[in-house]
Amino acid sequence: MQLSNEEEDYNLSLSKFESMLKTNKVLFFDSEEFEEIILHYLDMGKANLAKKALKLALEQHPKSTGLKLVQVEMLVYDDKLDQADKLLNELFAIEPNNEEIYIQKASIYSKRDNHEKAVELLNTALYYTDDYADVYNLIGMEYLFMDDLEKAKDSFIKCLEEDTEDQAALYNVVYCFEFLDQNDQAIVFLNQYIEKNPYSEIAWHQSGRLHYGLKQYEEALRAFDYATLIDDEFLGAFMEKAKAFERLKRYEEAIEAYNRTIELDDPTSYALLRIGKCHEKLGNKALALKYFNKTVHEDPLLDKGWIAITDFYVRLKNYQKALYYVNKALNIDNQNRLYWKRYATINREMNFYEEAEFGYRKAVEFGDSELDTWLFWVDILQFLGEFDSAIETLLQSTEFFPESYEVEYRLAGLYFMLGKDIKGKFHIANGLRLNFDNHVMLEALFPVIWTRKMVQNAINKSKK
Repeated sequence: MQLSNEEEDYNLSLSKFESMLKTNKVLFFDSEEFEEIILHYLDMGKANLAKKALKLALEQHPKSTGLKLVQVEMLVYDDKLDQADKLLNELFAIEPNNEEIYIQKASIYSKRDNHEKAVELLNTALYYTDDYADVYNLIGMEYLFMDDLEKAKDSFIKCLEEDTEDQAALYNVVYCFEFLDQNDQAIVFLNQYIEKNPYSEIAWHQSGRLHYGLKQYEEALRAFDYATLIDDEFLGAFMEKAKAFERLKRYEEAIEAYNRTIELDDPTSYALLRIGKCHEKLGNKALALKYFNKTVHEDPLLDKGWIAITDFYVRLKNYQKALYYVNKALNIDNQNRLYWKRYATINREMNFYEEAEFGYRKAVEFGDSELDTWLFWVDILQFLGEFDSAIETLLQSTEFFPESYEVEYRLAGLYFMLGKDIKGKFHIANGLRLNFDNHVMLEALFPVIWTRKMVQNAINKSKK
């Protein structure tokens, strides 16, 4: 690939400057060369080299407005805002129609969190600039800082009208639409954009994402197809395409798309996991397990990988294997509530009730907020004859589930079992009030107390 004359000149200037630094010989550069050299080092994060270049530049071109504006940019970069402001005022007195002065002034106000003033200055810059796209983009960013997404969106759209190739502005427009919950309008906008720019893989990809979010999977797939046809190395589009295939239950094609992401880059645990899930849906159990194992090998900290293997064996009712893998997961992260819940469930299926009780207790301790976790835990405590602990646990659960008939019926049954009839009557009344139709759960959970006259009277009274 041949370099343009401008690129060659730029590279020669850079090489010449770096050679000068090594030999300590002072060579002459014009002011524009210096500007490019300084901005190159700033972009590279090499602030010290940029400062050296600026010092030499100002020695050779002390009256260059362009270089002084670069100096302002560096002062702003270093948070020396007062010095930058002072220098800009001096430049304004010389060149009041220079748009860059307004842009840099706006940058200072933005740094000081005065975004309204920054927008005002940028609007003034529009009168003097030839680069409208850049200024509209900066205005859009200021509105983003102010959380004014409507005005930000309008500014980024204006930016795209000036420069249809500005990908950052395109992403920002879509972001604003999504933030404002205007996904349908975003799709309309992208369709109009695509009519003018049919080979924009970014626009097709964003359109696909929006359709996917609206569960319009066929339309999403069509958009991702175009994105990958335009750019056959577009990793993100292939990943999204695979997800759309999955949603459409086209698992073989989903596997093909996920495999393409692995060809383009190192395999991700997410792609390996999804390939495993697709194989499982296709009934390819051996391949599913192979990819689940690859997932945890690739990322041992990914809980979804361990959960996939564990659930795979649970579905096969191979509880020994399931327990083996959930224990491996717990050895890596013993504070994961999802692991503890599965540990408890597997042990319950194997009739290891004390281990199951321990697992549910740990799941709750580490943040499990599902009602069924609490109820399984309580039912096991009841089975183990630990009625007081079961009641204590249920009372604790009422902080999270104050209107749960399942909790109230269990409390009623346990209190009746312990001979605390007043409390039993109170909680059975609550349960009947919350959900009369499910009062038969008392018979299933507490057959001993079901036939008691006090219980039947409470139920019959509630029927009336």
